[in-house]
Amino acid sequence: MRKPVVLITGANGELGHSLIEHFSKTDDHHIVALDLNPLDRDLRAMCVAAIVGDILDQNLLKRLISEFEIHAIYHLAALLSTRAEYTPDTAHAVNVNGTLNLLQLAHEQSRWHGHPVKFLFPSSIAAYGLPDPETKEKAGKVRENEWNFPTTMYGCNKLYCEQLGRYFTHHYRQLAAEKAPSGVDFRSIRYPGLISAKTLPTGGTSDYAPEMLHAAAQGKAYGCFVPERARLPFMAMPDAIKAIVMLAAAPRAAITQHVYNIGGFSLTAAEIRERVAKAFPKADISYAVDHPRARIVDSWPGDVDDSAARRDWGWKADYSAERAFDEYLVPTIREYYARAGGK
Repeated sequence: MRKPVVLITGANGELGHSLIEHFSKTDDHHIVALDLNPLDRDLRAMCVAAIVGDILDQNLLKRLISEFEIHAIYHLAALLSTRAEYTPDTAHAVNVNGTLNLLQLAHEQSRWHGHPVKFLFPSSIAAYGLPDPETKEKAGKVRENEWNFPTTMYGCNKLYCEQLGRYFTHHYRQLAAEKAPSGVDFRSIRYPGLISAKTLPTGGTSDYAPEMLHAAAQGKAYGCFVPERARLPFMAMPDAIKAIVMLAAAPRAAITQHVYNIGGFSLTAAEIRERVAKAFPKADISYAVDHPRARIVDSWPGDVDDSAARRDWGWKADYSAERAFDEYLVPTIREYYARAGGK
């Protein structure tokens, strides 16, 4: 008997870890985790299978089809924005071809068991592209269908994969003699910059915010790679997890679009620096602007309009900027480095 499961790709990231922990508390979600690297032992115990492998490996995907009955896919695996600029061909292979492979897997699975397969896809504000800071300021809160002119390979990949998801849901093989629904129920969130207290920043284009925090907590000097005026929307990681779980649980009839903005709070680099300095008075934060990376940040919205998510599935962030810093980021990061220093 094939086991009914939820597949989580890129399971070793914090979003993946948190989803595994969330679903392990319910009886109706059996988890298959997939990542390039082995899953932590504690998390492996929460999964029916923890597979080390590549979403580009067709043999691996065939194995998944044969062994499991997949009812939902949380496709978190991706090559992120900064690294994608150094290796755009690899980024396209992972981000686009990998997503296409999994959409086809979802279609095959739906044909096997006769039920729609939910496909949850984390997209990004990198899908936007505004031409200059002046236009960005005038644009204000950007809606999903505005300024879809990404300037990065990662943003291009995300925008195209959103369209692939829409195609599979509504137009798959539309000229076939016996046209039938694909069985793919694609749902996507355009995440703002995510700030986590539990994982170290990995050099992403919006990572100057968590980099400030982690450097200050360690007593290290930090040169911010964007100017003081640079503004982006951000979100505390617990809200990122809440959002994707809410979108997955929303009734199909309530979903009016395949891609949703979600917002948390909007801050400039100077405002982030001020909050970090308040929490860590000895913080040594200066500005060492990396102009190519700063131009990418300038092309992303200063804030997003998430009214559709609020209307369709009741989205509302739990963490304002104040609560994110005061109750989540600062105390958790401070405790982390206090424990590390005591070892």
